[in-house]
Amino acid sequence: MVILASFVFIIGYVLIAFEHKLQISKSAIAILFAGILWLIIAITDKANLPVHLSEADASIFEIIVFLLSAMALVEILVHYRFFDTVRSWLITKKLDNVQMLWIMSTLSFLISAVINNMTTAIIFTQLARLFFRGRDLLIAAALMVIAANAGGAFSPIGDVTTTMLWLNGKFSSSDVMLYGFIPALVIYLVAAFLMIRKISQGKRFDPEVIDTNLSKSEKLVIASVFGSFVLPFAFNAFGLRPYMGLLVGLGFTWILIDLLKKQLPDHKTHFNASIEKLLQKTDISSLKFFVGILLAVAALEHMGILNTVSNSLFGHSPVLSRYITGSSVMGALSALVDNVPLTAASMNILKTSDPSIWVLVALTVGTGGSILVIGSTAGVVTMGVVKELSFYKYLKIAALPAALGYVCGIFVWYIERLIF
Repeated sequence: MVILASFVFIIGYVLIAFEHKLQISKSAIAILFAGILWLIIAITDKANLPVHLSEADASIFEIIVFLLSAMALVEILVHYRFFDTVRSWLITKKLDNVQMLWIMSTLSFLISAVINNMTTAIIFTQLARLFFRGRDLLIAAALMVIAANAGGAFSPIGDVTTTMLWLNGKFSSSDVMLYGFIPALVIYLVAAFLMIRKISQGKRFDPEVIDTNLSKSEKLVIASVFGSFVLPFAFNAFGLRPYMGLLVGLGFTWILIDLLKKQLPDHKTHFNASIEKLLQKTDISSLKFFVGILLAVAALEHMGILNTVSNSLFGHSPVLSRYITGSSVMGALSALVDNVPLTAASMNILKTSDPSIWVLVALTVGTGGSILVIGSTAGVVTMGVVKELSFYKYLKIAALPAALGYVCGIFVWYIERLIF
C-alpha cells in the first residue's frame, strides 16, 4: 500500500510540476490523484477511514473558506478602483526609472502582506507595463515577483503557505510578524538592490493620467475591505477561528454596498456592480488545487509516509542546525515544485511546536520559489502578464539576486533566533 501510494503521489507531483508544458490543469491533476490515494486507503484500511477523513475535511474547510473570502474582498478592491488610484498617484510623481521601480517594488512588498502575493504580483506587473519597456520591463516584472513573495511570507494572510500554517496553529500572527518581517525585508532588499542597478537611468515612459477621483461612498467601501482584513486577528484574539472574522468582514462590506446602491440608484459610480458577479471572478480553480493537495497530503500522513520522510530529512531528535538545513532544502525545492504541497507536507513532517521554526519554514518555502519563475504562483501568472518574460530570461535576470536574498534572509532569521 505504501509503495503504491508513494508512486501515485510522485506521478501526480511530476504532472503538476510540468503543468505549463503538458497544458493540463494542475487543479484537475491534484483532485484526481487525491481521490485515488483515498480510494487506496478505503480498500486497505477501511476501519480507520472515517476518523482521518473527518480531520482532513475540517482543516480543508477552514482554509478554503478563508481563501474564498479573501479573494472576494480583493475583487471588490479591484472593482472599486483602489489600484487605479495607486496607478494615478504613481504617474503624478514624475519619477525616473530607478525611483519608480524602488517605489513600485516596495509597495508590492507591503501590499502583498494584506491582499496575498499572487494578486499583488499581477496588479503591479500590469502597472509596470505602463512605465517600463524592453529589458527594463523584464527586470521590473521579475522584481515584482520577488517583492510580492517576500512580503507575503511575513504575514499570516499574505501567502497561502503562511495562511495554512497560521490556521493550523503553527504560529500566531504576532510570531510570524516578529520573526519574519526583518528576514523577509532583507530578502526583498538584497534582490532589489542587485536588480535595480541594471535598470536604465533617466526618464521613463509616462502613461496618460486618468481621472480616479473616488467618491466618499467608494472610499467607504475600500475602507471597509481593509477593515475586513483586520478582523481575522481580532476574532482570533477572542478564541474564534480567523476565517470567521473574514466572513464577517465580507458580509458587512456586501451589505454596505447593497445599501449604498439603494441610496445612490442614479449615481454614475461603480455601485451598479453585482457582488454576486464579483464573487464569480474568484479563482475557483486554485481553490480546487488546494483541496486536492491537502487531501493528498492527509492521505500520506494517514499511511505514515510523511513520518518516514521527516526522519530522513530532520532526524529523530533534530537540533537547530537540522531544522535550518531541512527548511532550506524545502525552500530550494519550492523553486521547482509548488509550495502548497511542500507546506502541507511540512505540517506533518516537522515535529516541533517552536513558532520561530515554523516561521523559518514559511520564509523558506514562501520565498524559495522566487529563485525560478515557475517556483511560485506569482511567477507563473507574471509570465502570463508579460509574455516576453520566459523561464530563461527570468533565470538570467533574477535567479542569482533571489538566491542571494534567500540565503541572507535565512542568516538574518538565525541572528534573530540567537537574540530572541
